[in-house]
Order: sequence, then structure tokens, then C-alpha cells
Amino acid sequence: MNNLSDIGKIKEILSKHGFTFSKSLGQNFLINPSVCPRMAEYSGAGEGVGVIEVGPGIGVLTNELCQLADKVVAVELDKRLLPVLEETLGEYDNLKVVNEDVLKLDLHKLIAEEFAGMKVAVCANLPYYITSPVIMKLLEDRLPIEAITVMVQKEAAQRICAEVGTRQSGAVTVSVNYYAEPEMLFGVSAGSFMPAPKVDSAVIRLNVRKEPPVKVESEKLLFNVIKAAFSQRRKTLANSLSSGLSVEKGKINELLINSGVETNARAEKLTLDDFANITNNLQEMM
Repeated sequence: MNNLSDIGKIKEILSKHGFTFSKSLGQNFLINPSVCPRMAEYSGAGEGVGVIEVGPGIGVLTNELCQLADKVVAVELDKRLLPVLEETLGEYDNLKVVNEDVLKLDLHKLIAEEFAGMKVAVCANLPYYITSPVIMKLLEDRLPIEAITVMVQKEAAQRICAEVGTRQSGAVTVSVNYYAEPEMLFGVSAGSFMPAPKVDSAVIRLNVRKEPPVKVESEKLLFNVIKAAFSQRRKTLANSLSSGLSVEKGKINELLINSGVETNARAEKLTLDDFANITNNLQEMM
């Protein structure tokens, strides 16, 4: 079905199925006709590629992905949208809609069953409220995927794509960089959605690494260290780590010195190598 970016058409379809937008699910449907073709192209969708889409909405992005990829599996939590998607995307025989919560879904199993022999990519317009949990699940599950191309709140995009070791970086910056190389693709104005959110968005691509850039004895401890380091951004790293890890400050100062990090440094100034050194030395200390 064409004209999925036409506001009148969208309202007609949604009204027909008695659909109303859910604030709790962060539903804002894309209506800018230029955005989804660019997202689909950047995602790497093409011949021999299977795509997982999270939260298809009424299927504007899904429509573009289905035209490029060998197969698309769209994971939609809201069962009220299933009949809508059947109407808007029923013509595609390379689409499967799965009514599940992506945060609870066994994605390894889904990929094995649906995309055998294909390269796999993820492409999605993510609801703001689950941006970080979805991105981190996709990365932490160590899925056999090439890249994750997602639209997120502009501020979140800037944080994720910031350079590690700069003032703009945060815990999510460091964590994402452990698994992938993020890049900012393009901005999307609030007016591109229905209903329009209060903030602008941006599309980013996370190119999944084959191997992490640093080696640590315990990944769990690494992420505990990162979380603790950024838990109190106004405080020095020593204070944040001492409080966040429940370790005496004297021992934390010793740990930082042994790791080649100044005791009065702040978390945003640290590199991934710094975090790895701190983690490995903390593991020995423990």
C-alpha cells in the first residue's frame, strides 16, 4: 500500500481499526516520506540480507525495508497494530510480524529460525523510553548482526555518538563503544512524526565489532565500573567509584594510580583503555 506518509490516509486507517495512540508505549509514527527510504538504505538492507525491525508502527519504515531486504521480521508489542499492519503491508510475502516484547524475546533463536544463511541487520524507529535498554540488549546478546540503524531522540544520539574521553560522553557512550562503532547519520525534525514529539530525533548506525577493542577479565565488572564512574558526574572519579562500588576511597586512589589514571580525574575524560585497566586491576584487588 502506498501513501503511508499521508496524514489523511494514516488517520483513516487508524480510525477504521479504532486505534488510539498510547503515551505509555511512546507511539509517534513517522509521516515524513523522505526519512524511511534513507534509513532503509543506510541499514544495509539488500539482497541476501534479513532485517529485524523493532516497533513497526503502521509500517512506513517496514514498507521500505521489505522492498530492499530478502526478509523482514517486525517485532511489535502492541497487538492493536496487528490488523493495521495486515492492511498496510499484506502485499509482502517476505514479511513476518511477531507480536512480542523485544526485551524478552530470544533473538538468537529468532535469527536462527528466520534468517538462515543471510546477513542480518537491525533497523528501527525506537520509542524514546526504551532506547538504551533495546540498544544494549541488541549489543549484549552478541547477536550475529552486521549493524544497528536506529532513530532515537537527538540528545540520546549525540550522547551515544560522542567520542569516548570527551565532555559529551557518558556511561552509554563507553558501553556502546565496547561493542560497536557508532556514527551519526542525519537529523529528523519533530514535525516528521504524528503526533509530533517535543524534541527532534536523529538516525544513528552502530557498526557491530567482531571483537571488543579492549580485553577485560570480567565484562560484568567493567560495566559496573562504568556505571559507578558516571553515577555522580559532578564528583571526581575517585569519589564516584568509591561510592558506586562500595570500596574505601584510599583503595580506590591506589587502584587509579596503579591503572595510570589521575585520582582527581572525572569519568568523561577516561578512555576505554582506562576503564579496562581499572577493571582488571580491581579484579586482582578483589
